[in-house]
Amino acid sequence: MLITLAVVVALFFIATGFWTDLLWYRSLGDGFSKVFTTQLRTRVMLFFLGGLLMAAAVGVNMVIAYRLRPAYRPVSVEQQGLERYRAAIDPHRRMVFVALLAAIGLFTGLSSAGQVGTWLAFTNRTSFGEKDAQFGMDVSFFVFTYPFLRLILGFLFVLVVLSIITAVAVHYLYGGLRLQGAGDKASPSARAHLSVLVGLFVLLKAIAYWCDRWGLAYSERGKVTGPGYTDVNAVLPAKTILASIALICAILFFVNIWRRGMMLPGVGFGLMVLSAILIGGVYPLLIQQFQVKPNELAKERPYIERNIDATRDAFGVAGVDEQNYAPTKQPDAKEVEKYSATIPNVRLLDPTLLSPTFRQNQQLQGFYTFSDPLDIDRYPDANGDMQDTLVAVRELTGPPPSASGWVNERLTYTHGYGFVAAPGNRVDAQSKGPVYTASDMPQSCEVAAKDGECQFAIDKPQVYFGEQSPAYSIVGVQEELDFPNGPRTVYSGTGGVRMDSFFNRVAYAMKFRDRNILLSGNIKEQSRILYDRNPRERVQKAAPWLTVDGNAYPVVAGGRIVWVVDGYTTSSGYPYSERINLQDTTFDSNSERPAVGRQPGAEVNYIRNSVKATVDAYDGTVTLYAWDENDPVLKTWRKAFPGTVKAKNELQKAFGGEVFDHIRYPEDLFKVQRSVLRSYHVTDPSSFYDGQDTWQVPVDPTETGVTEPPFYLTLQMPSRDDESEPEKPAFSLTSTYVARNGTNLTGFLAANSDPKSENFGELRLLQVPREVSILGPGQMQNAFKGNDKVAPVLNRPAGSTTQVVYGNLLTLPFGGGFMYVQPVYQQSATGAKFPVLGWVLVSFGDQIGFDTTFEGALKQVLQPGTKVPETGQDTDTPTTPGTGSSPSVQQAIDAVKQAFQESQDALKSGDLKKYAEAQDKLSQAINNLVEVQSRVEDEPATPAPTPSPTPTN
Repeated sequence: MLITLAVVVALFFIATGFWTDLLWYRSLGDGFSKVFTTQLRTRVMLFFLGGLLMAAAVGVNMVIAYRLRPAYRPVSVEQQGLERYRAAIDPHRRMVFVALLAAIGLFTGLSSAGQVGTWLAFTNRTSFGEKDAQFGMDVSFFVFTYPFLRLILGFLFVLVVLSIITAVAVHYLYGGLRLQGAGDKASPSARAHLSVLVGLFVLLKAIAYWCDRWGLAYSERGKVTGPGYTDVNAVLPAKTILASIALICAILFFVNIWRRGMMLPGVGFGLMVLSAILIGGVYPLLIQQFQVKPNELAKERPYIERNIDATRDAFGVAGVDEQNYAPTKQPDAKEVEKYSATIPNVRLLDPTLLSPTFRQNQQLQGFYTFSDPLDIDRYPDANGDMQDTLVAVRELTGPPPSASGWVNERLTYTHGYGFVAAPGNRVDAQSKGPVYTASDMPQSCEVAAKDGECQFAIDKPQVYFGEQSPAYSIVGVQEELDFPNGPRTVYSGTGGVRMDSFFNRVAYAMKFRDRNILLSGNIKEQSRILYDRNPRERVQKAAPWLTVDGNAYPVVAGGRIVWVVDGYTTSSGYPYSERINLQDTTFDSNSERPAVGRQPGAEVNYIRNSVKATVDAYDGTVTLYAWDENDPVLKTWRKAFPGTVKAKNELQKAFGGEVFDHIRYPEDLFKVQRSVLRSYHVTDPSSFYDGQDTWQVPVDPTETGVTEPPFYLTLQMPSRDDESEPEKPAFSLTSTYVARNGTNLTGFLAANSDPKSENFGELRLLQVPREVSILGPGQMQNAFKGNDKVAPVLNRPAGSTTQVVYGNLLTLPFGGGFMYVQPVYQQSATGAKFPVLGWVLVSFGDQIGFDTTFEGALKQVLQPGTKVPETGQDTDTPTTPGTGSSPSVQQAIDAVKQAFQESQDALKSGDLKKYAEAQDKLSQAINNLVEVQSRVEDEPATPAPTPSPTPTN
């Protein structure tokens, strides 16, 4: 009775789980219930197909073994012992038989049901239109068909092995096989039965040997992934020979049905084993050791070339625009002025540091927060020019402790509110913090851009679906809190699942282990339950065949707050392509932050950004748009789940066409591609083999031992030849390279991230010639910290009341060279820590600039007479060197220290006005110090080592 009750309860939990999942998929709209029903239908089919086939095969062989039992069993000690087991089993034989087969069928069915992806990919496979270099077969065979063949072979091997084991057990139990006594140890019937089963096993082995030939497409034996010289000239023919030998051996086992004795099949089986050792193992080893290794480059060259071509194609870097870029030592004013459009766009606000500052200024109540890190997007300024912008939504952390309780937690405090934006190149002159163009509650913004209207006008500022939303909320019940002392709202969207039946309430009470869902009298038929609200997780669940980017970002489009999520199609089956670990490759100094999702530790060798997804922050609607409509993997999944992915041109119309303006090149794809290009920027097989030009992604100079993340920023890439002008500024995703086991800058990679540009998605790689020495980010950070102007100001004594925090070190092509820009923040050492901009460090040519404003620092590194365009940083005081007299260097240093201490005291007290005045005073004191040093030395001040390009011998 108790067992029956437990089974009923378990089945009820399973049923409610399926029901709530179906309701969730239905709530997404646009036919997403097909995703659930297709997967469920396929799982059920595979469960029963695999389970029944396995149970039937094993069961048939057990029945055959039982019916072939000998009528007479010789008397022996062995048989007397077995008789006790037979006497115990025979009365319950059918029950034991059924129980054993049920267990086998259950475990096999569960294992088979987990192969939904392999089955759907095979049955809906799409041609790549490309052939592999070795076998001349369409790439789709290796991506879709080969994994399925391996799945079937694995299943059949298990089926035959289980059949052999159970048949041997039955034959032994009922006397068909003996270990003791004179004469034959197996009856003719048992021998024939087992000969057939072993013959089937060997036949499968022959098929497996033949399939192994195709598996060489992923061989790791040679210098690179894919069949190398040994694989093609030794392993490939060896697999063919072994397949033939195994086929002959299988025939010998089948022939043994009519023969007495096991000598012939035994000899054949022994020959197969010996051949596997000698032909399959020893022979390739000898070829590798004595033919390939002594002359590896000559032997492997064509196969290395295949690997280079396949890897670059599979990871989407075959079309990267590679350009030698040899920076000049000190560009002249004319060259610098060509890049004047870069200056106003240099981003001084670091999204990885300013989440606390956003909270300090825009949290407004203790139960709101912002993502960490903030996101980077772009919006037009008052002149209609696009500018890099830090963006975030104000998300709910839950009710304050004084208002805790189920009603408040689940029915009242249900959502965040509002969108906050701050241009990345503007810093308030007084607070030294962001200048907010969208802020406050109720939502407000600067009037800019579109016909004098607010570009951040939002009809529904409530954020019901966000990165930090509660596990679940029930809305449409009662008035919900928008913000304190403000209007209340009642949810009117279509998101979530209607609680319009008693069964739904029971199901969700069980799902969330919360009886209040069932007992509360506040829940009505029109109420809706919202859950699975994180945009990334929502898209991943809606499209389980996608790998989603780790960083979703919010945009304002069509009067709505909309999350944009990038989706990737991946595969590990692209022939000849090098495999990478997705999690390791995408890990950097931002990966541990709360708003950044970690990628799975899957091995992949093919990736495409095939899908752009949107999630409405108000109603949770998920919409998938095909971004790379030519991707064969995407085409395959669109066949499997028809109607779930819209055409690319639909994205251009979505939310009034405004979402398209905010599409950007995805971070994780860029990280994968920059990792691949560390080695695969080299396309000559000889140079690739030598490995002398292998690069690495630098360590983040502001962290310890963690890879530097890529940066979104607007920049001008240099001209593609010596004659033309630099390209127009474009929003880009950028990263740098340094030498392997070194620190010098060797390359700069940028991906065009402007969807309105015809070059969107283009990768450009600037390669620094070996004979030119440029400081990498780590070296530049050390040069900044050790500079004579910088060290006296930023090196803090023990017990200092404020801390210096170095922001992201940006690298950008500029004036025929490279410019480094790094904002430096300071914050209180105790209590509330919210960074404010203190100084800006700039390095260009052989100069270092250090000032409280970007413009001031920039003037210090440019040649006299060079026109400096206006920067975005708000200033109300001059930043040119002061004229105050300083009789000695020590007095000038003391003046810097005093101004610095005043700045610290003002920051600690929270007096932003005094802080701004102290910063101005500090800027003048620093300039006075430089002027005094120049007079004393009777020459211009010389900074510490900088990233000057100097020839090396």
